[in-house]
Amino acid sequence: MDIEKLSKNSDIMMAVAVVGIILMLIIPMPSELLDFLLVVNIASAIIILIISIYIAEPLEFSVFPTMLLVCTLFRLALDISSTRMILLYGDKKSPTGAPIGAGHLIPAFAEVVVGGNLIIGFLMFILLIIVQLMVITSGAERIAQVAARFTLDAMPGKQMAIDADLHSGLIDAEGAKKKRRAVEKESDFYGAMDGAGKFVKGDAMASVVIMVINIIGGLLVGIIMKHMKAGDALNTYAILTIGSGLTTTVPAFLLSTSMGMVVSRAASDSNLGSDLVGQLMAQPKALMIGAGFCILLALLGITGFFPMPVFPFLTLGLILGAAGFMLDKQSKTQDVAVVSKGQEKKKEAAKKPENVVQLMQVDPISLEVGRGLLSLVDPNQGAKLLERVTSIRRHIALELGIVVPGVRFRDNLQLKPNGYVIKIKEMEVASGEVVVNQFLAIGPEEKLKNLRGTKTVDPTYGMPGVWISPEQRGDAERLGCMIFDPVSVIATQMTEVIRTYGGDLIGRQEVQALIDTVKKTHPAVVKELVPDQMSYGEIEKVLQNLVKERVSIRDLVTVLETLADNVTMSKDPEVLTECVRVALSRVICKEYVNNEGIINVITLDPQIEQIISQSIQRTEMGSFLALDPNMGQNVLSSVGKEVAKLQEKGLQPIVLCAPQIRPALKKLTDRSFPTLVVLSWNEIAPKVNVNSVGQVSLN
Repeated sequence: MDIEKLSKNSDIMMAVAVVGIILMLIIPMPSELLDFLLVVNIASAIIILIISIYIAEPLEFSVFPTMLLVCTLFRLALDISSTRMILLYGDKKSPTGAPIGAGHLIPAFAEVVVGGNLIIGFLMFILLIIVQLMVITSGAERIAQVAARFTLDAMPGKQMAIDADLHSGLIDAEGAKKKRRAVEKESDFYGAMDGAGKFVKGDAMASVVIMVINIIGGLLVGIIMKHMKAGDALNTYAILTIGSGLTTTVPAFLLSTSMGMVVSRAASDSNLGSDLVGQLMAQPKALMIGAGFCILLALLGITGFFPMPVFPFLTLGLILGAAGFMLDKQSKTQDVAVVSKGQEKKKEAAKKPENVVQLMQVDPISLEVGRGLLSLVDPNQGAKLLERVTSIRRHIALELGIVVPGVRFRDNLQLKPNGYVIKIKEMEVASGEVVVNQFLAIGPEEKLKNLRGTKTVDPTYGMPGVWISPEQRGDAERLGCMIFDPVSVIATQMTEVIRTYGGDLIGRQEVQALIDTVKKTHPAVVKELVPDQMSYGEIEKVLQNLVKERVSIRDLVTVLETLADNVTMSKDPEVLTECVRVALSRVICKEYVNNEGIINVITLDPQIEQIISQSIQRTEMGSFLALDPNMGQNVLSSVGKEVAKLQEKGLQPIVLCAPQIRPALKKLTDRSFPTLVVLSWNEIAPKVNVNSVGQVSLN
């Protein structure tokens, strides 16, 4: 038999099985088939019970609620079919006088289990129903209810913990997806088990009703229709009723037990048997105390002070005492071995250089917070900042085309309670203070005077602000102030830090990952360029140059194609960067053009352009600007005046110059004006108009 072929057709087999169960309710079946299906019912209950013992956690048997429903329906169909057979053919007997109208299994079951005694049979049936209904099913249903409620309550915290692991880089996106799915399945499982308990409880009540119908109906059919004597009818139909009830009630009892074991099974790394033995044997003192108690009762029985059976207590006490003594000795030996082995490992680890290497690992981005801001990064308290970091990474990926690595969050008790520090590769690049449960109002100082709160300065852009209480938020909005919560303040500064230092986050490994992504869709581009014409390191320098000036490399295909077109002429990263900038002119201009399609710029006096052009020195190591210090200071002073004029008008400072001097001018102005945008004429895209609002000239 091909198991794989059967598994492929399992859906058809399941549909046929359910339809067959429904037909059992309608169509009479031969007694031989009834016997076979009753055996199937018993065997399936045993198999399910064994599976519930072997699983390590409930989700390994997540199909159990549905299987419980199908098994309950199958059992009810068997009850109805056996009732039909008992009422129709219950008077048929074998040559030995045994009733065989409802098959051979039902009377045999009654004979073996209860010895043909009607009273014992009735009592056992009622006892099984009571235990199943009041103890096992009720307890399992209660466990499922509580587990479902607790699972639903814990879902937000679990989801945030998964997000925190994802942001910190402990798991990847696929792992986070699997964990979220597991949390959802756990909630669905316990909810389904809660409902499945109702089916089991209803099945137990139906078994009692079916038993009463079998006896009363059997007596009426036997006496009135079959003309049997009352005693003979009672004996015949009562035996069949008890046998039928037990053949279905015992499997139902096993399924109820399985239900209780599944829902009460905590997550573990092994099955129930291994856990039970391992955890009981882990407490040898408990075994020895139990042994002492048994031996004490045996001694009391020997002296006659307290008449007790001596042999079972004495035997069990000796066995428990010996087991406890051996386990205690073994545990002490293992503890000594573990301690000794642990000390040896520590000594070996201290000698290994890898121990130092781990300490030398540097986090690309990290955020350290004071104790007053721990609630912003603690998953158990909401961790709002973790959620915001996810948005930042997505935004930067769309804006600059780089994949921001996970942010490492740490607490730093040396900081002020409300202080935080942002670090790039363990070097502090930004810091600030925020007040939890308050809002930062930013606006003109004359308006901020009307607000009560702690005066401060926006850590990102240096604008004046006031930390206000939530009650003053409406007043601040009416004054025209911008309102930010603490998480937004930190997130805004972190976004600006990543924009500023994005080039430092690009290394050869990141370049390879980006190129591998392009290779899936544009293999010809990558094959032509890498590694024959350019190495990852050379491409890295070009991408760093672009990102440092906030040019998006999201269109990496265009970047690589431009490099392939121009690398034969020059391998100078600066020259190649300028070629790529021209190819990305539409992307660059899109960032600075206004609604009318105009870019407002500052131009350079031709004399200044000529001086800078003549001062550029080109060597094998690259080009640099050898400008007279006084002349350089004069140029910077003039640039500063024009930049101030544009900022007063609310315009972004942009300098437009000749292509050959653009890199040199950017280097000259970068230290004094890091946010100044320097464009060349070649980077102005078609259909984009230029409006000169000022000119840098020598004084």
